Amino acid sequence: MSIDLTGATARAEIDLDAIRDNVAELDRRSGAAAVMAVVKADAYGHGLVPSAQAALAGGASYLGVAQLAEALTAREAGITAPLLTWLFPPGADLVTPLRADIELSAGAPWSLREIAAAAREHGRAAVVHLKVDTGLGRGGSWGEDWAEMVRLAAQYQAEGAITVQGIWSHFVWADAPTHPTVRHQQEVFVEACEQAERQGVRPVLRHLANSAATLTNPSAHFDMVRPGIAVYGLSPVPDLGTPADYGLREAMRLTARLVGVKDAPAGQGVSYGHQYTTSGPTRLGLIPLGYSDGIPRDATNVGPLQIGDLRTHIAGRVCMDQVVADLGPDSPAAVGDEVVLWGRGADGEPTAQDWAAATDTISYELVTRLGARVPRVYLRSETSSGTA
Repeated sequence: MSIDLTGATARAEIDLDAIRDNVAELDRRSGAAAVMAVVKADAYGHGLVPSAQAALAGGASYLGVAQLAEALTAREAGITAPLLTWLFPPGADLVTPLRADIELSAGAPWSLREIAAAAREHGRAAVVHLKVDTGLGRGGSWGEDWAEMVRLAAQYQAEGAITVQGIWSHFVWADAPTHPTVRHQQEVFVEACEQAERQGVRPVLRHLANSAATLTNPSAHFDMVRPGIAVYGLSPVPDLGTPADYGLREAMRLTARLVGVKDAPAGQGVSYGHQYTTSGPTRLGLIPLGYSDGIPRDATNVGPLQIGDLRTHIAGRVCMDQVVADLGPDSPAAVGDEVVLWGRGADGEPTAQDWAAATDTISYELVTRLGARVPRVYLRSETSSGTA
C-alpha cells in the first residue's frame, strides 16, 4: 500500500538494503552459527514486515519477536520463515500460534505446561525453546525451576507434545565484553545445556549472543546468534565502535520540513517556560515533531539537528507536536527546507547515537519510540525483498 505524503511534515526513510546488508555482515561475523534477526517492537520502529523480509534476504534463517501478536502479524503477511516468540501471560491462546507454525519459548514450568496443553489440543507437537536465566534476573528459570523445566521437557518430548528446538538465555553486560559476568554467564549456560542433555533433552540450537556478543564475542555464538539493534545498523557498543567500524550502516533517517521561519530579537525567550533565550538577533525555525512523535523531552536545548550546512540543536523545550531551532542571524533557511534529526554518521549527519548521548539514553529507545504518525518510507532494491 502506497503512503500519501502530500501533507506529511516529517518522514522516516527506512533503507531496506541497509538492513539486508547489515544482516549479511552479521551472518559473516557469526561463522557457522545461524542468524536470528530480532524484529520485535515493529522491527525496532523500522516496520516489522518489510524489515523481516530484508533480513531474510540478507541471510537470516530465523526471526524473533517478543509478543504473540507480532508473530501472528508476520505470519498473516505471508512470512513463513522459522519464527520464535517469548512473552505471553497465563491463559493466552497458544493454539492459534501453534497452528501458524510459530515456535514458543518457555521461561518457567507454568509456561511449558501451558504450551504442552495447547499442543495436545492442536494435535501436533509444539516447537519449543527453553529459556534459562544465567544471571540477568529477568525471564527464564534457574535453580530448582530449571531442573523442573528440564524434567517436564523430557516428559512432554517423550509424550510427543513438544519438540525442544532450542535452549537460550540473555546477557547482562554483553556491551562490556570483558565484564566478568559475560564469561560466568557462558559457563552457566553451558552447564544448563549439559543438564538438559543428561535428561535426554538435546536442542538443535543453543543461542545466547545478542548484537553486542555477535560483534565482540565469538565464543558466545554457539549454534545461533540473536542480533537486534545491529540489524538496523546501530552500534550496540558505541563506546567500542561506530556502525562503520563493524561494517554496518544506519537504516533509519528521520527528517522533517521547516513549517515556519521568522526573525527574532536578542533576548527572546523560546518555547514553553522560556528555557532558551536568544543571545542576539537571529532567525527561528519551527520543526513539526514533538514528544507525541517520540522526540524525548530530555532533548530540550540539546537534541542535534542538521539544516542545510548548519549543525545546531533544539532551542527551548520540546513540545507535544513541535520544536524550535535557532538558525542564526544569517541563515538562508526557508519554509519547506529539510531538517535531519538523525541519519547516517558516515554521511556527516546527526545519528541516533548522537541523540542518545545528548539525552542520556540509548539509540534503541529513540528508534523504537518513534510515533506511528511519522510515515515510514521504504527504500529498496529488488534484492532487499527476500523470500518469506
